Amino acid sequence: MTTSSRDLTRTLLILLSVGALIGASLWILRPFLLPALWATTMVVATWPLMLWVQARFRGRRRLAVAAMAVLMLLVFLVPCALAAAALAGNSDRIVGWVRSLATSPVPPPPAFLSRIPWLGEQVADFWNGVAVRGIGSLMPYLEPYADDAARWLLSAAGSAGYILVQVLLTIAIAILLYAKGEAAASGAVRFAERLMGPDGGRMVLLAGQTIRGVALGVVVTAIVQALLAGIGLAVCGVPLVPLLTTLSFFLAL
Repeated sequence: MTTSSRDLTRTLLILLSVGALIGASLWILRPFLLPALWATTMVVATWPLMLWVQARFRGRRRLAVAAMAVLMLLVFLVPCALAAAALAGNSDRIVGWVRSLATSPVPPPPAFLSRIPWLGEQVADFWNGVAVRGIGSLMPYLEPYADDAARWLLSAAGSAGYILVQVLLTIAIAILLYAKGEAAASGAVRFAERLMGPDGGRMVLLAGQTIRGVALGVVVTAIVQALLAGIGLAVCGVPLVPLLTTLSFFLAL
């Protein structure tokens, strides 16, 4: 009885120690988990492209990895640079729009608005009041939300820096995976086979093909939608075309 109790206590202590080590490891690796997931997805989706680039460099893996790293930096940073340039180049125009907003006349509400059941008449009366008094009459309603908007802008500015760090981390992890892609894939297949038998390796390969198909479909669709939206905006003479095109690309993702 004493020996059995000692064995049970020892087993529980071992399990608790292993659980604590796993929890601490996950807590330490938490900032890297999302970049690692994104990097794995990107590498799996673009692995045929990397092999094609490597063939163009006569099998030199380092040059191919460097080329893929530059390509990823361009894909992530060029749209952001275009958006920042569009904002900087049109800052005076944006400030002018904001200043003219307070004195801009408000058109009367459309006729169908008052015919909407339940809330139509109240919304139309409110719209008419704003049209008569001017858009400045909305300021008392908007002031309570001014502090919330300022806090949101500050948090968005902080999030932009965090996202940039995450992007750079993702690219760094992707570079490592490009350099050792075969070894990483072989390790994942062996682990799955040890865990689930021969079907595990086939499931890993099927998962890779699924990731590649979905990722390429989403990215290609986003690029086509953004290009079509940018062409339409440019044809219509809408300002801030690079900024709006970049936003449409990220929204399509």
